Amino acid sequence: MENIRLIEVKEGILSENGKLADELRKQLAKEKTFLLNLMASPGSGKTSLILKTIDALKDDLRIAVIEADIDSIVDSEKVAAVGIPAVQLRTGGFCHLDASMVKKGLDTMDLNAFDLIFIENVGNLVCPAEFDTGAVKNAMILSVPEGDDKPLKYPLMFTVCDVLIVNKMDFLELTDFDMQKLRERVMILNPEIRIIEVSCRTGHGIDIWADWLRNEVKAFIGGPA
Repeated sequence: MENIRLIEVKEGILSENGKLADELRKQLAKEKTFLLNLMASPGSGKTSLILKTIDALKDDLRIAVIEADIDSIVDSEKVAAVGIPAVQLRTGGFCHLDASMVKKGLDTMDLNAFDLIFIENVGNLVCPAEFDTGAVKNAMILSVPEGDDKPLKYPLMFTVCDVLIVNKMDFLELTDFDMQKLRERVMILNPEIRIIEVSCRTGHGIDIWADWLRNEVKAFIGGPA
């Protein structure tokens, strides 16, 4: 063992990523562009929520989207179809985005042209929580069919997020999902988190979510809320 040199690779990677993420936030602040990192499991409704949010905010804010997937451009095509600029990041096997990947997407965009840029991160509740993307705020979606026990299984994700969107509330009566238990579990991990209940299918709660995001963006870019 004395001839073996141990190097903590992950710690070094996260440290360098954190420095770049801080640099991106400084750039975003200078350009007055709000970057939102949206994380969730596959099928929880990330793209659906983005499209609903675009519809609610398109008259108030200039919006673009950075899409991330291991493969495929299907989500970018959905965004582009409603007239919103989209950049596709194909990770080629990586299960998360980091600051260097996000920078590549931002480098293709004129940040002065946008008030709000969504990052639709890779569908995963583990890896994306570990890597700072440089976003101004982190949001996550938990859909009702996934169950109310996810804070117990993936605590870091709930800890790093500023807002939790509980999607597919229209399924609530068909499941044993306990909203009160979810709230209690989440608040233990992150007492400052905002929890918003929505249904992308019925439109329930979308206005509340859109108002929260609009106010955050306006405060960040220095305009009236």
